[in-house]
Amino acid sequence: MLFQVEMAVTLPGDMPVETAASLKQKERDFAQDLQRQGKWRHLWRVVGQYANTSIFDVAGNAELHEILTSLPLFPYMTIKVTPLCRHPSSIHEDDQ
Repeated sequence: MLFQVEMAVTLPGDMPVETAASLKQKERDFAQDLQRQGKWRHLWRVVGQYANTSIFDVAGNAELHEILTSLPLFPYMTIKVTPLCRHPSSIHEDDQ
């Protein structure tokens, strides 16, 4: 199943720089691993914000929930999930 996921991150202003840097590195490593697995198909930064819009390709709601709640930055995120389905006019066969 495909899902559009919008994520906005708000780190506490008093978070130590070292803690923030460590969390961001863990997030980057986790996200890149999921991309290599094909589960995190697309990842775009939202211009001017600490936010992204992503497309996930997972088995279903439970797997997506497991992934999102496992993200190192999850406690600092606001997340919006939209389930997607193939558009009948799409010429791409891999967008199911």
